[in-house]
Amino acid sequence: MLNAPLDSIESYISYFSSKEIPVLRRSMRALNELQKNEDGVSGRALANAVLEDPMLALRVLVYLEAHRNHRQNHDITTIDRAIMMMGITPFFEKFGNLGTVEEKLATHPKALIGLLKVINRAKHAAHWAREFALMRHDIDVDEVTVAALLHEAAEILFWCFAPEFMLKVEQLRHDHAGIRSAVAQQAIFGITARDAQLALVREWHLPELLITLMSEENAENPRVRNVILACDLARHAANGWDDPALPDDYTAISTLLRVKRSVVMQRIGAPEKYWLAIASEEIEAE
Repeated sequence: MLNAPLDSIESYISYFSSKEIPVLRRSMRALNELQKNEDGVSGRALANAVLEDPMLALRVLVYLEAHRNHRQNHDITTIDRAIMMMGITPFFEKFGNLGTVEEKLATHPKALIGLLKVINRAKHAAHWAREFALMRHDIDVDEVTVAALLHEAAEILFWCFAPEFMLKVEQLRHDHAGIRSAVAQQAIFGITARDAQLALVREWHLPELLITLMSEENAENPRVRNVILACDLARHAANGWDDPALPDDYTAISTLLRVKRSVVMQRIGAPEKYWLAIASEEIEAE
């Protein structure tokens, strides 16, 4: 665990890169159940289990890049292709018995709660990114899904390896209403999770396509915008359906998908009382 801020972003990247990333305990249980029927399990079933855990998904992709065959002339950008490349039995051998965040943060229960909230947000972002990609008839919805799932990877790592500092970030945000997460992170760590994210994906040599999909510098690209808007939506919706930023999210998503705001709200599962009011306004405006 980090017990003092590091002096540079390079130091943070070196630190995180030297650590074994823990995964969710339920991921290990799910893989153990699937392994009982190893001869009959499909790559898709394994991929679905991995996609429930951003840390496990990250470990799979980082491992594959680190052990890339010299004859491999194309990037692996989805989990099911990664498993196909690895093989079912080697996958279980490598990922069937990993350390868990519940063990890692056993003495930091508040930090574990904070971490699980970020993971839940990442899963919602991945789900919504996939929904939007399907509505857009994206060329590969799995790539968009993975990019959204890993969009908060650096923040997850800070919760895993610097729990006390992340709790200080949360306290700072609580004490100063309206302060942005990036400002609070900069004050405590000397860097932001976003800066660390960009540096980490480069250090891990993740596929260039995934890096592009996770980069807000490419927001004019519809696929990148798909990911960004799904992540924004997940972050704001985590505060409840009354979050004041959500109406702008709905408008931006409706523009991307070329559908009405009420349709967007229905597709993401907003309570009926919210989207019915918007639908009525849209009917009156026609």
